[in-house]
Amino acid sequence: MDKRPLSLPMAQALAQSSPLAALLERVRESQARLETVRPLLPPGLADQVQPGPLDETGWTLLVPGGAAAAKLRQCLPRLQEALRSRGVAEATIRVKVLMVHRGRPR
Repeated sequence: MDKRPLSLPMAQALAQSSPLAALLERVRESQARLETVRPLLPPGLADQVQPGPLDETGWTLLVPGGAAAAKLRQCLPRLQEALRSRGVAEATIRVKVLMVHRGRPR
């Protein structure tokens, strides 16, 4: 009988799974992109923006409300240029509003 552990440490599971490793790489790249553009955001907005999904069609930034989304959309050309200067060939950025349910994001 094969006696494998019922659970693996996260790092080991990621290393052993190509799909999970690819997902982790996209999460890290999304976070790195946000750190690249965060200094270009107005002070009141910078702390509200969260990195979202990164896929083959672009990158999503998440904000808590419509006003923040509108302001962020005004900043997109500058953010896209910063990403291009960093070597990101396709700098399509989507802005999504996080839905909050009972004080917690959904």
